[in-house]
Amino acid sequence: MEALRESRQQPAARAGLPRLLLRQAAKLVLLLLTVSVISFALVEISPVDPVQAYIGADLMRVGSEQREAIAAHWGLDRPPAERFVKWLTSLASGDLGESMIFRQPVAEVIAERFRSSAALMGTAWLFSGALGFSAGVLAAMRRGTWTDRSIRWFCYTLAATPAFWLGLLLLLLFAVRLGWFPVGLSVPAGVPASEVTLAERIHHMILPALTLSIVGIAPIALHTREKLLEVLGTDYILFARARGDRGFRLFFRHGLRNVALPAVTLLFASFSELFGGAVLAEQVFSYPGLGQATVEAGLRGDVPLLLGIVLFSTVFVFSGNLLAELAYRGIDPRLREGGEG
Repeated sequence: MEALRESRQQPAARAGLPRLLLRQAAKLVLLLLTVSVISFALVEISPVDPVQAYIGADLMRVGSEQREAIAAHWGLDRPPAERFVKWLTSLASGDLGESMIFRQPVAEVIAERFRSSAALMGTAWLFSGALGFSAGVLAAMRRGTWTDRSIRWFCYTLAATPAFWLGLLLLLLFAVRLGWFPVGLSVPAGVPASEVTLAERIHHMILPALTLSIVGIAPIALHTREKLLEVLGTDYILFARARGDRGFRLFFRHGLRNVALPAVTLLFASFSELFGGAVLAEQVFSYPGLGQATVEAGLRGDVPLLLGIVLFSTVFVFSGNLLAELAYRGIDPRLREGGEG
């Protein structure tokens, strides 16, 4: 009977996956369109003058005619609706425009900066997931002990700690006072990129990655602990205890699969917090990634780059949620039947 049920589920899963992907693609298109309209409207009502921010320190030496020429060059003299339609038309053809700060195509700036941010966020994502899951399991298995209380106190403290404050604290302790790590940047200052070794890049990345990792541990650990406590209170766990299963053997045989489902979902769904934390961490450590580029684009009125990063971050977060759903369906066979989840 079990084999017959699995044989029925497999065609349903194969048929349901394309429908799921098609539905998610339609959601993504609608989401990008909505985000584009809202982001453009927010940029328009922003008090930052793009022309003034573009001129910067030379403001007093630039006349009104030059300001008009600059506005005309970047299309800032046109009505907002016309500029939005032009930008949306270019976006439909794959052109995100040119960055006013970097004087490069927006797509190239995002690709270059994301390579640095991907290493940072990827490292922090793996460490926060592994450490958070392990801490949550340990706290649940040692419920009521000093280990459980210590882990919960640590997680509650982290949950109330801003990422930028934690980054400053680590910077002052390990970089300024102890001198174990560099103060900032992703590579040594004054060294050509071709001469920077992998060890030097990792050395510069440790503190920003540690900041992101520590911030991401708390929600995963607390969520895993609560879910595992629920599992440990079920009837089949009581039956397993009666058969002699104890400690972590009981967890690996009967609890791991049930706890892994919500942990995986929460881990992939944390892409938005991960990106938001990277913005703050990169700013604190002067790490030249996508987060720092986002702050620069906002403060200096680089409208094309800011809109491009907003759309890219939307796709990034949406991809995390989609991967969470696919992972959940892959782990739990019940969600594959019918393809709806």
